[in-house]
Amino acid sequence: MNYQKLDAALATALNDVKDSEESSLAVFIHTEPILNPAATAILKSLGVSGVSSGKDIFTATLSPNAISQLSEQPWVKYLKRSQQLGLVNKKINIGKLGV
Repeated sequence: MNYQKLDAALATALNDVKDSEESSLAVFIHTEPILNPAATAILKSLGVSGVSSGKDIFTATLSPNAISQLSEQPWVKYLKRSQQLGLVNKKINIGKLGV
């Protein structure tokens, strides 16, 4: 595993995963802009959808083993964990902010 290509959130999440074969981590895969056919085949074999030449950012839900495999590829720049975002539904009562 090349930890230099992982962001801190992904590296931390990898430590918490129990099954290294289970696809449980949503990630952004940042690659070189022009992928060769071998790179495209690797991404597709790992279940990455929308793989085409010219793209350089892909999203996928991967296992720790797949993340390790990708981190060793020279055409992968870095891997970043995708976080689930929550909506903010609170209204601020401006009248209560003053003294």
